[in-house]
Amino acid sequence: DFCLSRGLGDVYKRQGVGGAVATVVAAMAGYGFAKFEFRGRGTAFGLIIAGLLVPATALALPLYLIFAKAHLVNTVWAVLLPSCVSPLGVYLARVYAARGISNELIDAGRVDGAGELRIFGRIAAPLMRPALVTIFLFQFVGIWNNFFLPLVMLNNQRLYPLALGLYTWNQAASSGHATPPFQYAITVTGSLVAVVPLVIAFILLQRFWAGGLTLGSLD
Repeated sequence: DFCLSRGLGDVYKRQGVGGAVATVVAAMAGYGFAKFEFRGRGTAFGLIIAGLLVPATALALPLYLIFAKAHLVNTVWAVLLPSCVSPLGVYLARVYAARGISNELIDAGRVDGAGELRIFGRIAAPLMRPALVTIFLFQFVGIWNNFFLPLVMLNNQRLYPLALGLYTWNQAASSGHATPPFQYAITVTGSLVAVVPLVIAFILLQRFWAGGLTLGSLD
């Protein structure tokens, strides 16, 4: 079966990597839009916001054609690469960076000789931590519950994410290809296992939200 044969640890790792990469990309893009002046900034950010209005199902066929040209269909990359881009994450990162990071603090880092990447990593990223946690959780949940894109991109059950794998199990039980009581029990157990990592992630990361809310309380 899709996850018993390769282990749940591999599933968790891929979802975590996808969420982390999406968070880093969104954070850097949002910080750049908030703190740098460049030609076409408004137009580019407008296109990103427009991406929020496009349903994921409308992008499935164009993405399939692109990945088919790149010979990446029926691979993990066909599901993870689109998940590494989050228009909502870029928007949240820009709003938080614009309001939570002062230009004077960035200028002080430049005066001390720090490069832009070091300023982002040492100054901006820690101050953006509540926003980064929010983006990570949104993206992690989105990747975890991703169903339609893997359904289009993948035909190897060993590569299915949990949502699609559980659906396959349920369909097998409904069609009579497996013993229904056993198959339903496996499906219910798999649904419980699928929820546990999300609960753990929320519990472990909620303290960063509390830290962000009280960040300026002692100034």
